[in-house]
Order: sequence, then C-alpha cells, then structure tokens
Amino acid sequence: MRKLKLQVQMSLDGFVAGPNGELEWIWLLERDEASFRKVIDLADSCDTILLGRKMTPGFINHWENVVDNQPDSIEQPLAQRMVNMRKIVFSRTEKNMKGRNLEVESGDLATAVHALKKQPGKDIMVYGGATFASSLISQNLVDEYYIFRTPVAIGNGLSIFKEQKRLDLANTVNYKNGKVLEIYRPL
Repeated sequence: MRKLKLQVQMSLDGFVAGPNGELEWIWLLERDEASFRKVIDLADSCDTILLGRKMTPGFINHWENVVDNQPDSIEQPLAQRMVNMRKIVFSRTEKNMKGRNLEVESGDLATAVHALKKQPGKDIMVYGGATFASSLISQNLVDEYYIFRTPVAIGNGLSIFKEQKRLDLANTVNYKNGKVLEIYRPL
C-alpha cells in the first residue's frame, strides 16, 4: 500500500507559516544543495501530490511560471516534477481549478485518501497548506512526516498540529545552513 508523506518547512517554534501565511522566514538561510536534493528525492518517491484549495493557486502559479518562464532557474529540476506530477486538490467549493495535471476531489477526505493509498504506484506527497495538513493529521492519514526545521523563531503563526499527537522520530539529518530534517512516523 502507498504511503502518504507530509513535507513541510517549520520554524523553530513550530509554525509552518506566519499568521497570514507569510513564508519569507524560510528563505533567511543560505541555500543548501543537500537539502534541495533531498526535496527532489522525496518528490521522486511519489507520483501524486495532494493539495488544499487555499494553497493551490499559488503553488500552481509558482511552479508553472518557473517551468515556462525561468529556464535557468535553480528551481527548474523541482519545478519540472511539480508541474508534471498528478495533483489532486481537495475542495468542497471549487469544481474546476486551472493547472497542468490537476484534478479536483470534493468527496470525503478520509475515504478519498484511503482509496488513493490502495491504488498502484509510488507514494503520495502533501506539501500543505496548514489547514489541509491539519485535517489529514487529525484524521490519522499521514504515514510519514518530513519536517524541515528552520532555525528561525517567528513568534506566532499557523500550526499543523491542533491536538496532542505522539510520533516516533525515525531519523534526523543536519544541513550546513542550519536546517534539520526530522522524519517522524505515527506510533
């Protein structure tokens, strides 16, 4: 059975974005090639991306713009994967959303995710947003957590954990720029 992997950037104090979705704190550190390679390797282990409705327009616009208009961008290898991979947006309000290889799912979240896990193929990746990730976590649908912890405290913001959740720390990887990848699995 396929696994559902959640990959997020998280501040030192446990937030995945500022109170209004701000993400500029993620880019305060120097780029680290090893951590970027890990993000690509994680993407390569999956063939489907799940997205929440709120983050989808920005996600689609960013990666399609890199592919279409920034051929020399250092993000190009990841952008190609993001654009070409199957993407499923979960929304109760939108029936159609623009984007390459994008489909909308309006059914029950747990039922749809369990059905996806049973399909043949590689694993499934979730990048966020915070509300969508929280829904997956609260319904115990996430099989592996890949948390890239940035050594920056932002004071307040959006959290993906809304209740107590015990996790098993499977591995950590330290990067030269100070980020730490923490890999967790549910107990």
